[in-house]
Amino acid sequence: MVNVLSIQSHVAYGHVGNAAAVFPLQRLGIEVWPVHTVQFSNHTGYGEWTGRVFDGQAVEEVVQGIADRGVLGSCDAVLSGYLGSADIGHAVVGTVARVRAASPGAVYACDPVIGDVGRGVFVRPGIAEFMRDVAVPAADVVTPNHFELDLLSGRTTRTLPEVEEAVAAVQALGPGVVLTTSLITDDTPDDAVDLLASEGGRHFRVRTPRLGLSVNGAGDAIAALFLAHWLDTRSADVALGRAAASVFGLLQRTENAGSREILLVAAQDEFVSPTRTFTVEEV
Repeated sequence: MVNVLSIQSHVAYGHVGNAAAVFPLQRLGIEVWPVHTVQFSNHTGYGEWTGRVFDGQAVEEVVQGIADRGVLGSCDAVLSGYLGSADIGHAVVGTVARVRAASPGAVYACDPVIGDVGRGVFVRPGIAEFMRDVAVPAADVVTPNHFELDLLSGRTTRTLPEVEEAVAAVQALGPGVVLTTSLITDDTPDDAVDLLASEGGRHFRVRTPRLGLSVNGAGDAIAALFLAHWLDTRSADVALGRAAASVFGLLQRTENAGSREILLVAAQDEFVSPTRTFTVEEV
């Protein structure tokens, strides 16, 4: 049994954060220990929500309770996403250190949520710097989108060679595996979007059709799926192909239904047996 400690936000209605990452991992047979950084009624994109934001101490208390069960030694990975504050970020990185001390082979997968093209930086002041200076250097696997890759690397990338240089700069910070999502370069067709997985000096690309929907939580889901398949295969290209196929199927089902929330439960078969697969090419 593979065990993943997932420290992310949570919503009661809809699917973002842990509400987007936990179920796909479970559907793939992984035992998940979710620790919530917030408990909201719904994601903030609706403009209105209720609930509470937790602090770093709250996260540390829950992790301590897990440690008291004597199970940290069986933890295979820590997964983190959106961080509401640097305080929570330090709690996450401290948890990673605790897990690695108990389980030396455990990996840390960090989805460095900072911003996006068109929206810019949308996290609180100090979070972007924390991601670049603390969280990403501590990680084994990072899953930035194109905007976040540029920010973390301190570069502006438009061509594939420039993207590969930016990936190398991020890898130089610490993580060996980088999955770049929502990638648009000069040679990406207008009706497509790319994903690039990089490991060991090699780069692998998957190109999928561009869908006409805007939803929250897809990035959280693909980070979880990529981690699951990388843990299973230790192969960035295989993990990329599997995760890309599953998320495309999930998003296509969501678009066909005209849903504002990703249809995580209705489309669950896409996680284990995707309707459509895509070619993984080394670039």
